[in-house]
Amino acid sequence: MKSTTRALIATALVLGVAGSAALPASAAPPAPVSAPAPVSASVQAPNPALEAAIDGLPNDRATAALVRVGGTEGVWRGASGVHDLESDRPADPDGRFRAGSVTKVFTAAVALQLAAEGRLDLDRPARSYLPELIPGRYGKVTVRQLLDHTHGIPAADFAGDTVEEWYTNRFQIHDPRKTVRSATAKKPEFAPGTRQHYLNIGYTITGLLIERVTGDSYEHQVAARVLRPLGLRGTYFPGTDPRIRGPHNHGYQRMTLDDGTTGLRDVSVWGTTDGWAAGDIISTTADLERFTQALFQGRVVRGPLLEEMFTLPKVADFSSGDPAAFSIGLSMKRLGGREVWGKTGGRWGYNAAIASTRDGARTLVYSVNSTDAKGQDMNEVALKLMLATYGMPSA
Repeated sequence: MKSTTRALIATALVLGVAGSAALPASAAPPAPVSAPAPVSASVQAPNPALEAAIDGLPNDRATAALVRVGGTEGVWRGASGVHDLESDRPADPDGRFRAGSVTKVFTAAVALQLAAEGRLDLDRPARSYLPELIPGRYGKVTVRQLLDHTHGIPAADFAGDTVEEWYTNRFQIHDPRKTVRSATAKKPEFAPGTRQHYLNIGYTITGLLIERVTGDSYEHQVAARVLRPLGLRGTYFPGTDPRIRGPHNHGYQRMTLDDGTTGLRDVSVWGTTDGWAAGDIISTTADLERFTQALFQGRVVRGPLLEEMFTLPKVADFSSGDPAAFSIGLSMKRLGGREVWGKTGGRWGYNAAIASTRDGARTLVYSVNSTDAKGQDMNEVALKLMLATYGMPSA
């Protein structure tokens, strides 16, 4: 695959994989980690490109992939790879996984519902809701700017600079208020509303805003407003539990092992309190497909506020200077000559995404058990799935 194509997709669609610095690019890939498992596909609209995209797993890039393509243009479902490298059992197509920053879409949806009810004002300063937490230097940052990443608040500090150090601290519990204080103690990156910088911190604050205006926990509000109404029974928030409850395919991360060699470590058990309202949800492809279709059909956020999710701020990206790629909750890229909106997410050992054309004609949900889920480049399997579903990027 041409490097230019990879770069176009990676910068436009994967900007939401991690809200922290990416790891350095790895050296030449080693041999496949296990014999490839056969692709299990339920095909109602044949798509050889999709089957080819997940063929040959496990390999050095991913150990499993679960895929659902839906919409009026046809349905395709597939699974490949293994449940775990020890047993080599086939991957469970219904298994749960960490969806990472896909959590932000749920958070944004609840915030917009509260805005529709008049309980949260998108253009009101966030400090007016949380005066004891947000200092005066960020007094002009609005709720809308938190949601579309134009707030200018820098990332919070977390212990560790390498995957090995983060692994050592994987059970550390992070309090969202301390996370916000860590970020807001620093100087602004830019004046609110003048640039866009994709980070987790805006959604951590939004989770606290939801709790403040409802007098309820963030998790219960998402469950009551989205999970239960849509029947998303495989989706939940883990809280301080580092495990994935119920059936799930193991996630593996390439790192330096205890004996000094580089290899794959099972990272299925890893705390996610650093992500919270920005990135800790656990789900299934069936649930995320149902959520995506309901969202794009206007059954989660209704009326004019839904358009907030399909409106990009007219500012430049903080790092690249390119036009802003993120709206409230989603991001956009032109693929195959049309707009594709969605959100990616990454936690160690797991990459996930939801995507759809604006009219819902073609939706995509995947979970890829990436061995470098927070690397600089988009996972090769995930990239192939995007191209197979929507086509090449267009200007």
